[in-house]
Amino acid sequence: MELRDYLHILRKNWLIILALTLVGVGAAAAYSLTRTPLYESTSTVAVSTQTSGTVQELQQGSSFSQARVATYVVVAESPLVLDPVIAKLGLDTTADELADIMVVSAPLSTTAINITVTDADPQLAADIANATATSLGTAVEDIETTADLTASPVKTTVIRPALPGTTPVSPNVPLNLALGGLIGLALGITVAVLRAVLDNKVRNPRDVSNLTDRPIIGVIPFDPKAADRPIILEADPTNQRAESFRALRTNLQFIELDGGQTFVITSSIPSEGKSTTAVNLAIALADAGKRVALIDTDLRKPKVADYLGIEGAVGLTDVLIGRASITDVMLPWGRRPLYVLPAGKVPPNPSELLGSSQMKTLLDDFANSFDVVICDAPPLLPVTDAAVLSRVTTGAIVVTAAGRTTTHQLAGALEALETVGAKVAGLVMTMAPTKGPDSYLYGYGYGYGYGYGYGGPGSSPVKSG
Repeated sequence: MELRDYLHILRKNWLIILALTLVGVGAAAAYSLTRTPLYESTSTVAVSTQTSGTVQELQQGSSFSQARVATYVVVAESPLVLDPVIAKLGLDTTADELADIMVVSAPLSTTAINITVTDADPQLAADIANATATSLGTAVEDIETTADLTASPVKTTVIRPALPGTTPVSPNVPLNLALGGLIGLALGITVAVLRAVLDNKVRNPRDVSNLTDRPIIGVIPFDPKAADRPIILEADPTNQRAESFRALRTNLQFIELDGGQTFVITSSIPSEGKSTTAVNLAIALADAGKRVALIDTDLRKPKVADYLGIEGAVGLTDVLIGRASITDVMLPWGRRPLYVLPAGKVPPNPSELLGSSQMKTLLDDFANSFDVVICDAPPLLPVTDAAVLSRVTTGAIVVTAAGRTTTHQLAGALEALETVGAKVAGLVMTMAPTKGPDSYLYGYGYGYGYGYGYGGPGSSPVKSG
């Protein structure tokens, strides 16, 4: 994926990312609020060696002290030092438990020892640190005083007594909130990327372009009132959806295919808007002065007659079996050069009728009599009707619905056409969102610019893929 793909994913899933980031911050805040505040107190002890005072003896004493400091760090956490502390302060604990709340360290190349105690009671932490420093001095004196010495050559001095802490060192609320936010943000981005990777729906023209090199000749925006006004060119000619059909008409005129202008309009699965696309495209072509024949070749669930409000009981089926002639069932529609051939009765063998020699002869006659022939055919994946019919037409126009068709289904439909040797004239995306990150107006170069006048006579062609 390219950088803009990742930016698109982030823009599309920003609510999820924000929500998980806030959840991370909230979890960190809850954790911090439920923790007992802990305070630190540190007492510093200096270790020195008693010498006569010459320079050489001072150097030797300093080296001796540094060498012994590491031992004293261990001694400070031993029962030898901590048991007297427990007795002095009256603590209800053991030496090992007391050592767990204590950190004894010696800065590098020094003879100082830091005794740091962490406890919920700041005063107690300071008392333990100071008592440990005092007890360490006593323990060192006992260790270093041998039988032949009357006094220890090593002396410990408390150079910085511990004071009660005023600010808790744990929990570190700002750090916890920052870490919680970062973890939530990382989780949100991960979820967003996984959603994009696992999402197999065709949602925008780029998804179509990634599947095929055939051009996208139309993008029909989503219309929440489409079910109430399927023939948008009649119901609302200035609507954005109506203009998109004019753009489709314009693009279709630039497609150069051998064998005239006879097109099968189909889709991968039902309910993708192929019939409304076929009807509106036929009207748009007729409005441009083209002599158009619209044939309902969906002999399973015909809809053209219902959309156009004409009688559809007799039609294509009757013509193919020789029960009626074209002149008897071909109906003009509106004040334009548009003629409609309904499907007629649903036959038991639609594929055989559409693949018959009578159907080929009929389409050849139409191609000679009309400028453009539009055939509304069934979806490709459930039945073979459209694939059979596409072999005897100029090309197929495949309709795919944004957010409804999967990439697998669209690829399967295109493969079905390729298997029978049919030409794909182009693809049309329907129900394309006009808002949000998947909008065909956002970042893809399709659709219309701001300020375009939909009431004008011209059309704005949709960019081909």
